[in-house]
Order: sequence, then structure tokens, then C-alpha cells
Amino acid sequence: MKKNLPAVGMVLATFFVISFFTNILGPIFPELIRSFDIGLALAGFFPFAFFAAYGVMSIPAGLLVQRTNEKIVILLAFAISAIGALLFAIFPSFEFAMAALFLIGSAMALLQVSINPLLRRCGGSQHFALLSVVAQLMFGAGATLSPVVYLNLSDLAQDQSTLLSTIVPETMGWLSMYWLFAMMSFVMLVWVAGTQLEHADTRSEQSKFTWHECVALFKNPTVVKFFFAIAAYVALEQGIANSIGVFLYQTHALDTKLVGATVVSEFWMMLTVGCFVGLALMKLYDVRKLISWFCIGTALSLSLAIMGTAEIAVIAFPMAGFFLSILWSGLFSLALNSFEKGHGAIAGILCTGIIGGAIASPIIGLFAQVFGSLKMALFILLLPTGYILYVASVAKPIVNNHTIRLFSKKPSEQEA
Repeated sequence: MKKNLPAVGMVLATFFVISFFTNILGPIFPELIRSFDIGLALAGFFPFAFFAAYGVMSIPAGLLVQRTNEKIVILLAFAISAIGALLFAIFPSFEFAMAALFLIGSAMALLQVSINPLLRRCGGSQHFALLSVVAQLMFGAGATLSPVVYLNLSDLAQDQSTLLSTIVPETMGWLSMYWLFAMMSFVMLVWVAGTQLEHADTRSEQSKFTWHECVALFKNPTVVKFFFAIAAYVALEQGIANSIGVFLYQTHALDTKLVGATVVSEFWMMLTVGCFVGLALMKLYDVRKLISWFCIGTALSLSLAIMGTAEIAVIAFPMAGFFLSILWSGLFSLALNSFEKGHGAIAGILCTGIIGGAIASPIIGLFAQVFGSLKMALFILLLPTGYILYVASVAKPIVNNHTIRLFSKKPSEQEA
């Protein structure tokens, strides 16, 4: 298959944009609470609105890709994203914020479902593994840079001599990010529209699933088990990321912008570093063991962040990101390797599990109000960590990940 390098570049940029948009919620979470004068529990509905869209849109997005093509779905996604960002920027109220975040979350779900098969086709199936690593790097770069851009753009919005200060309320410097999101969405619309994409060869694609066939997969106990494992992972990831700034401010009186946003950026940077370390370790160890070890590392890092001093917390939170790194790819590979066919539909079901990110922040906020302590509430995150550890220990994949034995005496002794 002939590679389409312009299309590959566009897809990789889309990975960056998805992460850049998605992972800004953590850094601005404390500012949302102050700007709208709401409690932690009610503020938890901001990420709820965003991630609930994944649960609603993932399967319909897959069906839409089957019936049209990836380019149409990607164009639709960026159009929805632009509308959502402008809605938030122009009408910064709690009600419009919920609607806008749901629209942006829906757009991200459309993109997630469409760009992975497109990357495989445009880059060549034999290069897909390498391109997936590059895509993960772009995703990590977006998550790491988003808080940094927020800090600088927020300061610029408060400078009365700039044009940005005329469209952003003085007490809502964070709103400048949504003007930026709208601009980036329009740029991506033009880029995608001008990129030539080949249509999929339907003769070589897997059987197309209907809505009822996709929903029927929820009756399979293995699918259900991994669906909840993915939901647990996203709840864990977003629960930590969205709580860092608030926790450091409430517990240690550290500035939410100068310290909180920086620690969130380091959290995502360490998660990206961990992905590369994890890829190497997967060639040496069974993925089930790695998931178990990294779950233990996550639990220990999170416990240190919660119970330790301010100096320990600003180190332990990023370390939790490092240990989270391998869990997503490990769970996904275990899930798909547990089935002989229907991988496309199963992947759609697993992506629906991203809705787990919608429930973490509201639950943490609720328990924080019940216990009167965010410290106690954050220990709730050990529950999804334990469930992921359980799923890894009972998983029985049909195909194990390929590993190599160091210091083996004979090539024949190496695992297939």
C-alpha cells in the first residue's frame, strides 16, 4: 500500500489537538470553581459533561465511519468542536459551559474513533506500530504543553494593553483557552478539507457491525470486564489530573497557576515518558505482570501524594502519572487478544468506557463534602486501581504479547 504522508501528518496533528483540548480541564479546574462560585461536587460535572459524550457518541461514531468515511467524520468533529468552544467563550455561564463541554467531548469521541483506522491505512499497516508510538508522543506533547500555554495565555488576557483582554473577562483569564480552541478547530477544518484521503477498500475491511450487534457485545462477560477496566482507568487518570490543582491549593496552600498547573503538566509528561518505558518492558515481560506492577506503583505514588508533605506531593503526583502510563495500552491489548474476531466492534465498546472519566470528579467532590476532606476523598481512587489489578490477574488472552528472553542459551528457547 502506498503511504500518504500528508494524511499521516494531519492525523498526528489531530492526536495533538485531542490531547491539548482534553487535558486542559485539570489545570483550569480550580479557576472554574472560583469563577462560577460553586462547590467541588458541582464542579465535578464539568468533566462529567465532557466525558459523558464519549459514552453517548463512541458507538454512533463507529457506525457513522462505516456508512460514510473518516474525512467526513473528522470534518464534522472539528465543526462541532469549534461551535462548542465558541459557545463557551461567548457565553461563560455554568449552563452554557455544560453544553459546550458536551459538544467538545462529542467531537473528541468522533475523532478518536476515526483517526486510528485512518492512520493505519494512510501510513501502511506494516508501519502502524511505529506510527502509534509517534501518535502517543504527540498525544503526550499536547497534554504537557496545554497547561504551559494556559499559564501564558491567561497572563496575556489580563494585560489590558492586549486585544485578548477586550474579549475575555478580567476574572476569567482561563477563558482565553477556549478562544484558542475555536481557532485551532477552524485551522484543522481547513487542513483536513485540503488533505486528500483515500477511501477504505471495503473488501479488505472487517465485517460491518450494526447498532444491535455492537450493543449485544455487552452481554459477553469478557467484554464487560474489560469495559469496566477501561472505565476504571480513565476515572483514575482524570480523577488524579483534575484533583491535583485543587488538592495542592486546599491542602498545602500552593498557587493553582504557578504550582498546580505546572504539576499537572509534569503529570502528563511523566505519563508520556512511562509509555516509552512500558513499550520496552513489554518486550521483556508478560503484560499482565506489568499491569500488576504498575498498579502497585500507582497506589503507592498516590498514597504518598495524599499523605505526604507539599514537597513530596509535587513529586508523587507526576510519579503516579508515570505508573499510569502502561495501563491503557496494556488493558487494550489484553482485551483485543482475548478474542479471535470482531476487534473493531470490541474496540468501539472499549472506547465507550472512556465515560469513566465523567464520574470520577463528581464522586470525589461528593465524598469530599461528606468527609469534609479532599484527602479522604482521593483515597476512593484506590478502588479503580484495585479493579484494574484484579482484571490483569484473571485475564486469559488467546495470544500473549511477544517477549524476548535475555541471556537465553538457544534461540529455540525464546518465546514465540
